Amino acid sequence: MATEALAKQSESQARVRYRAGWGTRLSGILLQALLWLWALIVIFPMVWLLYSSFKTDQEIFFSPWTLPAALQWDNFRRGWVDAHIGEYFLNSFIVVLPSLALILIFSAMTAYVLARFPFPGNRVIFYLFMAGMLFPVFLALIPLFFLVKNLNMLSTYHGLILVYVAYSLPFSVFFLTGFFKTLPSELHEAGIIDGANQYQVFFRIMLPLAQPGLLSIGIFNFLGMWNQYLLPLVLMTDAKRYVLTQGLAYMLHQQYYKNDWSALFAAVSMIMVPTLLVYVIFQGQIQKGITVGALKG
Repeated sequence: MATEALAKQSESQARVRYRAGWGTRLSGILLQALLWLWALIVIFPMVWLLYSSFKTDQEIFFSPWTLPAALQWDNFRRGWVDAHIGEYFLNSFIVVLPSLALILIFSAMTAYVLARFPFPGNRVIFYLFMAGMLFPVFLALIPLFFLVKNLNMLSTYHGLILVYVAYSLPFSVFFLTGFFKTLPSELHEAGIIDGANQYQVFFRIMLPLAQPGLLSIGIFNFLGMWNQYLLPLVLMTDAKRYVLTQGLAYMLHQQYYKNDWSALFAAVSMIMVPTLLVYVIFQGQIQKGITVGALKG
């Protein structure tokens, strides 16, 4: 009797384990199917845009889902030269690269001080930066416009650069503070004992150790500023200094009477290239840096 009871119990446990294992496998299959579906939803528009940029206008409208009969390379020339995409690229780099350099150095310095030096008001300053992350930028557009105008920086590169820096600092400081908080304090003490001052300790010891966080926050801010539209729309009114997002919107507006859709598709494809390259090259670092920053924060 005891043997039969044990056998039945073992059989019952085996059924439970089998059902649990089947449920786990089924949930895994469903999750993978959803991920593949989401990947197709994201990737398909980009692929369609890419091969449509090699079509003629007639092919875009009358056979949108077929491959181009012949590669129309002239679309890219018209998008780059006639639509001034090359100028918009240059303007974007002039604004984004200096902004990124200032954001990295200022946010690293601020985060280092907040993380390593307790002083009265330390937490207050940190929470003020956190509050800056929660404040919607569109609520500040009108006062920001008049502030920049009164400073005679409207439609200037340096005016937009300063706004980009101020807009990006709160999250950058919040993110980097988590890295500096957990850096080994022994290295800081060893540097002081060896005769290094605080500036040397920061630039020669602590800053290189925070390189993963700096790279992650640099990529994040580059993508954000590269794709920014609202701030340039309000603060950069000179058409000769339009950044890429403004230039693309202006080109789209022209299509209603110009009807050069193939050049527009080619222009959009060229605009996507820097963003895609940054993510493809640094995707591992982006994921690693964000994960480490979240754990350390």
